[in-house]
Amino acid sequence: MSLFSDISQRRDSQAPSPMTDQTATDFRTSALRAIRIERDAIDALEGRIGEQFDRACEVIMACKGRVVVTGMGKSGHVGNKIAATLASTGTPSFFVHPGEASHGDMGMITPQDVVIAISNSGNTSEVVTILPLIKRMGAPLISMTGNANSTLAREAVANLDVSVAVEACPLGLAPTSSTTATLVMGDALAVALLEARGFSAEDFAFSHPGGSLGRRLLLKVSDIMHSGDRIPVVNESTPLSGALLEISRKGLGMTTVVDDQGKLTGIFTDGDLRRTLDRSVDIHNTPIREVMTRHGKTIEADHLAAEALNIMEEMKINALPVLDDGGALVGAINMHDLLRAGVI
Repeated sequence: MSLFSDISQRRDSQAPSPMTDQTATDFRTSALRAIRIERDAIDALEGRIGEQFDRACEVIMACKGRVVVTGMGKSGHVGNKIAATLASTGTPSFFVHPGEASHGDMGMITPQDVVIAISNSGNTSEVVTILPLIKRMGAPLISMTGNANSTLAREAVANLDVSVAVEACPLGLAPTSSTTATLVMGDALAVALLEARGFSAEDFAFSHPGGSLGRRLLLKVSDIMHSGDRIPVVNESTPLSGALLEISRKGLGMTTVVDDQGKLTGIFTDGDLRRTLDRSVDIHNTPIREVMTRHGKTIEADHLAAEALNIMEEMKINALPVLDDGGALVGAINMHDLLRAGVI
């Protein structure tokens, strides 16, 4: 027997045998047990929102710098998310890897910052190693641990208890319930700070300008409306045929109608055209004022584009004339404009 075949046989004999008797019910039972254990871990957090939590919030609210989150392994992954949530909800924050902090990244932390250190044991060596440096520079330390008697908890100005009775992992090895509890505690901290700061949906949108929420909350009608020569507009004495030509030229599926002073008096849409043709109207001799829709819906230019969308959806229409705050016609907007802008 060759050396390679001998090694291959030994490797095969040591490989775990595939599960052949696992059923769908077994999979579901395992999943439901994990969910119940993690739900219990979250429920236990309610009794821990007390003076230590208040102290943590007060320290962060008084912070002149940024919140620096650090943690190793799975705690680090959770810490990354907590930092991102804080940053997007009005608390400037970023994550620093504790191992990298020992090799230069401590320079990212200043005395004006607050440090949130995460460790289930509270004694993670990479985190404990940088504690003297954090204390020396005078940056307040908040800990999130599962051990109130740990080094990390004792050195913190506030310790948030994220201990769990049992991990959802049946081996008790993979961080599961503990990381879930830590993540939820981080969310609770972010929400408490958000409300204390009076952080609004508009503030959130400024942190997410590239997302659909940002577009819905920040984009105004004036940013995407058709204006100037691009506005479909005819005088109310214009024959229906002339109005149809204007609709065709401007491509918005409608035209606004104004009087001799340029004041908006109505609108004529594709829907109005269908209803007009049912009446066998002479399109060359009938003035548009006789078939237009009077007192139709409008929107002001400084309103949010999302408001235009709400009006169109509620009224089941596809376009709106746009007015300035004095009631003068300044533009037109349709559903396609909202779609292209990402408001829909």
